Amino acid sequence: MTITRRTFLSQSAGAFALGALPTYANTPPRILLRSSWQVVNIGDIAHTPGVLSLIEKYLPEAEVRLWASQDLSAEVAAMEHRRFPKLQIVKGTIGPDSKDGKASNPELQAAVDWCDFLLHGSGPSLVAAKDVAAFIKHTGKPFGVYGITQGSFLSGTNDKEVLNQAKFVYFRDSVSLQVAREQGVKAPVMGFAPDGAFACDLRDDARATAFLQANQLEAGKFLCCIPRLRYTPYWKIRHQPLNAEREARNQAMAEHDHAPLRAAITAVIRETKHKVLLCPEDMSQMEVGKQWVYDKLPDDVKPRVVWREKFWLTDEALSVYVRSAGLFGLEMHSPIMAVGNGIPAIVGRFAEQTSKGFMWRDIGLGDWLFDFDQEAEIANYVSAVLAMAKNPAAAKAKINDARKFVAKRQHETMEVLRKAVTR
Repeated sequence: MTITRRTFLSQSAGAFALGALPTYANTPPRILLRSSWQVVNIGDIAHTPGVLSLIEKYLPEAEVRLWASQDLSAEVAAMEHRRFPKLQIVKGTIGPDSKDGKASNPELQAAVDWCDFLLHGSGPSLVAAKDVAAFIKHTGKPFGVYGITQGSFLSGTNDKEVLNQAKFVYFRDSVSLQVAREQGVKAPVMGFAPDGAFACDLRDDARATAFLQANQLEAGKFLCCIPRLRYTPYWKIRHQPLNAEREARNQAMAEHDHAPLRAAITAVIRETKHKVLLCPEDMSQMEVGKQWVYDKLPDDVKPRVVWREKFWLTDEALSVYVRSAGLFGLEMHSPIMAVGNGIPAIVGRFAEQTSKGFMWRDIGLGDWLFDFDQEAEIANYVSAVLAMAKNPAAAKAKINDARKFVAKRQHETMEVLRKAVTR
């Protein structure tokens, strides 16, 4: 059975109606947040500070420690500490087959012993399924899942078994919720929670202002465009072995996928006074933007297009996004961060991505979601981008309802977390 948006919203709202709101005991709740998947993508970085900011806002009494993946760099950790100076960060694993269930280092063991509740943050799947399974096996403590995609090529074979033990499981798109139900996932509470990145509020205004000034980009007078290949070429940015099949698919579809972006840029430059910033969400996209977008633009268009040559972190990127007139492209989390901070954003997606793109329909922005595997939808892409650029008031009004819905669900789902962590 297909879940309609109306059914999806009513079911999600119903998940909140679990009884009276709890009250706290004298001891603050202690939450161990399992998040921080990788640092090669500013969107993957944004999951963590987004969820941290929600807990700070809605459960200010709670104490939180971050259980990060090994990939977390000192640079990203420092950025997070600027926003959350008291945050303690641990890394490591719990041996799933070990008899004593001890963590791989004393810091993680202390965090596991300390916490009352494990919260798995937003991601493309139950990313830390093994860690969660080991945690519940050896501690017996409760856990919940906040804003994941289910049923993608990243999902594991034992996710159902783990999810069924959760106090709540929130999915970031309706397709995932339907898949989970079809798979037999039966957590006590299941529904929609906005991806944690909607709440990301990191800033590096000084760096962003310097970049904009150096490139003659004025606030409110430029759009951001983000390119993307069908598959992230991790073999280039994470020293992984070449995946020849995925590389071939990338090359086969690159022109098809980026021609609409070039057409939209050209229309914006020729029909408005805006400039366009061609910028990355992950470390591979500077090269992609140069090769498949900037170098192929008409000569009369290039002078008002800025190609960002270097990667950036989430705080600088978001400080640039909030000074733009809007975003468009083939990525998801930059639009999520943009809309979460009041900036319009148009999303292009394709089959090789997870179902996360469908959250645009779930939050009421379905006509700003374009399937690049459907030529009929691509045909309307340029006009949508142009309308966003030409009618900023209408574009802002469009996202206001979406933001209100996102905020409502953030509040409701955080209250469910509050109830789950009350001791």
